[in-house]
Formats: sequence, C-alpha cells, structure tokens
Amino acid sequence: MRDSSQPDDMPRPVVRPTSQLDVIPAQQTPGIHRRQAFAGEDRWVGYVETQPGEWSGWHHHGETDTYMYVLAGGLEFEYGPARERLVVGRGDFALMPAGVIHRERTTPGGPGGIVLVRVGPGPAVVNVDDPHENVHDPHEPG
Repeated sequence: MRDSSQPDDMPRPVVRPTSQLDVIPAQQTPGIHRRQAFAGEDRWVGYVETQPGEWSGWHHHGETDTYMYVLAGGLEFEYGPARERLVVGRGDFALMPAGVIHRERTTPGGPGGIVLVRVGPGPAVVNVDDPHENVHDPHEPG
C-alpha cells in the first residue's frame, strides 16, 4: 500500500544485485574486475573481484580515499618507495588513502571479493607505469 503522505517525486531506495552491476571500461586495471553499483560527483560504490596470485597493474585513485571490506579471499597490497606490504583478509576493513600508488593481488586460496566505497572528487582509478621499474624488489631474491 502506497503512503499518500509521500510526494510522487520523492527519492526512492534502490537495490542493485551484484549480477547487474555496471562494468565501466575506463575504471579497469589489469588483474582487477571492477563493477559499479552507484556513483556520483564525489563518491563511488562497487564490487571488485580478483584472481589468486595475479598482481594488478600499478594505479592510484586520484583524490579519492578508498574504503574496503573484504568479503572473500584476502588481498596483499604493495605501495610506497620501499615497496611496503599490507595484507587484509576476509572480514577486514581497510583504507587506501587518496593518491597512494599501489598494486594488489589476491592471496592463495580462492578469488577475492571486495566491497569498495570511494569518497572524493575525480576519477575512480588512474593507471600508471611501474614506479619501481629498474629498482630491485626487496621481496625478491637476487
């Protein structure tokens, strides 16, 4: 039954099943499959899937802070001049601050599933070249 006290032009709640989220080609990074649920001038909400062991391409999120909640699998991030590492697992919340150049991979054991919320103006993703090209990876032998 419709509530007659609400105007016809009132905003309505929206549900977006994961299977019907939008794939935005400009928002893709090698190794990461992003699907957009909602977007506005200063926010982005979506779902990300990654495959085990595969590193994404290097990227950052411009002026947007990225908040995440890991639903499945786990993620390992590499970032910063010293190639620091951060691991987040199923059930963890994490923040990737605006402008931090990073890449990620899903830890072994299955694909990763992450809910993302980005807050801030500008593009959701900016793909960049490897900032460590010609620099020895301290995590690799040799």
